[in-house]
Amino acid sequence: MDLLAEYRRATMFFEAGDPTGAARLLEPIIEAEPDNSSVRQLLARAYFQSAQLNRAEEQLRELVDRDPSDHYAHHVLGRTLERMNRPVDALRHLRIAAAMYSTNTDYATALRRVEGKVAR
Repeated sequence: MDLLAEYRRATMFFEAGDPTGAARLLEPIIEAEPDNSSVRQLLARAYFQSAQLNRAEEQLRELVDRDPSDHYAHHVLGRTLERMNRPVDALRHLRIAAAMYSTNTDYATALRRVEGKVAR
Protein backbone atom coordinates (compact mmCIF):
# COMPACT_ATOMS: atom_id res chain seq x y z
CA MET A 1 0.00 0.00 0.00
CA ASP A 2 1.30 3.44 -0.91
CA LEU A 3 0.65 5.18 2.40
CA LEU A 4 1.36 8.68 1.13
CA ALA A 5 -1.09 8.26 -1.75
CA GLU A 6 -3.73 6.90 0.63
CA TYR A 7 -3.15 9.80 3.03
CA ARG A 8 -3.60 12.28 0.17
CA ARG A 9 -6.77 10.47 -0.88
CA ALA A 10 -8.07 10.56 2.69
CA THR A 11 -7.34 14.29 2.86
CA MET A 12 -9.35 14.81 -0.32
CA PHE A 13 -12.28 12.84 1.14
CA PHE A 14 -12.11 14.89 4.35
CA GLU A 15 -11.94 18.22 2.53
CA ALA A 16 -14.82 17.16 0.26
CA GLY A 17 -17.02 16.65 3.32
CA ASP A 18 -16.76 12.87 3.65
CA PRO A 19 -15.12 12.32 7.04
CA THR A 20 -16.35 8.73 7.24
CA GLY A 21 -14.68 7.91 3.94
CA ALA A 22 -11.52 9.64 5.12
CA ALA A 23 -11.52 7.63 8.37
CA ARG A 24 -11.86 4.37 6.43
CA LEU A 25 -8.73 5.26 4.45
CA LEU A 26 -6.79 6.51 7.49
CA GLU A 27 -7.42 3.55 9.81
CA PRO A 28 -5.06 1.14 7.98
CA ILE A 29 -2.44 3.88 7.70
CA ILE A 30 -2.42 4.47 11.46
CA GLU A 31 -2.12 0.71 11.98
CA ALA A 32 0.95 0.71 9.73
CA GLU A 33 2.38 3.94 11.17
CA PRO A 34 1.09 4.34 14.74
CA ASP A 35 3.59 7.11 15.54
CA ASN A 36 2.49 9.32 12.64
CA SER A 37 0.91 12.32 14.38
CA SER A 38 -0.34 13.95 11.18
CA VAL A 39 -2.31 10.86 10.23
CA ARG A 40 -3.60 10.45 13.79
CA GLN A 41 -4.73 14.08 13.91
CA LEU A 42 -6.62 13.82 10.62
CA LEU A 43 -8.18 10.55 11.78
CA ALA A 44 -9.29 12.22 15.03
CA ARG A 45 -10.79 15.12 13.08
CA ALA A 46 -12.57 12.70 10.73
CA TYR A 47 -14.03 10.86 13.70
CA PHE A 48 -15.05 14.18 15.29
CA GLN A 49 -16.72 15.39 12.11
CA SER A 50 -18.59 12.10 11.67
CA ALA A 51 -19.73 12.09 15.34
CA GLN A 52 -17.64 9.03 16.21
CA LEU A 53 -16.74 10.81 19.40
CA ASN A 54 -15.39 7.89 21.44
CA ARG A 55 -12.99 7.11 18.62
CA ALA A 56 -12.02 10.77 18.31
CA GLU A 57 -11.35 10.94 22.04
CA GLU A 58 -9.11 7.88 21.86
CA GLN A 59 -7.00 9.33 19.04
CA LEU A 60 -6.78 12.77 20.65
CA ARG A 61 -5.76 11.38 24.04
CA GLU A 62 -2.98 9.50 22.27
CA LEU A 63 -1.82 12.75 20.64
CA VAL A 64 -1.93 14.67 23.94
CA ASP A 65 -0.11 11.87 25.78
CA ARG A 66 2.64 11.87 23.16
CA ASP A 67 2.94 15.63 22.96
CA PRO A 68 1.41 17.57 25.87
CA SER A 69 2.36 20.83 24.12
CA ASP A 70 0.04 20.14 21.16
CA HIS A 71 -2.47 22.93 21.71
CA TYR A 72 -4.61 21.89 18.76
CA ALA A 73 -5.00 18.33 20.09
CA HIS A 74 -6.01 19.76 23.47
CA HIS A 75 -8.55 22.04 21.79
CA VAL A 76 -10.16 19.31 19.69
CA LEU A 77 -10.13 16.92 22.65
CA GLY A 78 -11.92 19.59 24.68
CA ARG A 79 -14.46 20.11 21.90
CA THR A 80 -14.96 16.35 21.63
CA LEU A 81 -15.59 16.04 25.36
CA GLU A 82 -17.96 19.00 25.18
CA ARG A 83 -19.96 17.26 22.44
CA MET A 84 -20.04 14.16 24.64
CA ASN A 85 -21.71 16.30 27.34
CA ARG A 86 -18.64 16.13 29.58
CA PRO A 87 -17.99 19.84 30.12
CA VAL A 88 -15.94 19.43 33.30
CA ASP A 89 -13.54 17.11 31.47
CA ALA A 90 -13.54 19.41 28.43
CA LEU A 91 -12.70 22.48 30.47
CA ARG A 92 -9.21 21.29 31.40
CA HIS A 93 -8.17 20.75 27.79
CA LEU A 94 -9.78 23.93 26.53
CA ARG A 95 -7.97 25.92 29.24
CA ILE A 96 -4.66 24.37 28.28
CA ALA A 97 -5.20 25.12 24.58
CA ALA A 98 -6.26 28.71 25.26
CA ALA A 99 -3.31 29.28 27.57
CA MET A 100 -0.88 27.93 25.00
CA TYR A 101 -2.33 29.92 22.11
CA SER A 102 -4.01 32.92 23.70
CA THR A 103 -4.54 34.81 20.43
CA ASN A 104 -6.73 32.09 18.90
CA THR A 105 -10.31 33.35 19.02
CA ASP A 106 -11.81 29.89 18.40
CA TYR A 107 -10.01 28.58 21.47
CA ALA A 108 -11.21 31.51 23.60
CA THR A 109 -14.79 31.16 22.36
CA ALA A 110 -14.91 27.43 23.12
CA LEU A 111 -13.41 28.03 26.55
CA ARG A 112 -15.98 30.71 27.44
CA ARG A 113 -18.84 28.53 26.21
CA VAL A 114 -17.78 25.54 28.33
CA GLU A 115 -16.98 27.70 31.35
CA GLY A 116 -20.57 28.92 31.12
CA LYS A 117 -21.88 25.35 31.08
CA VAL A 118 -19.80 24.36 34.09
CA ALA A 119 -20.80 27.48 36.08
CA ARG A 120 -24.53 26.68 35.84
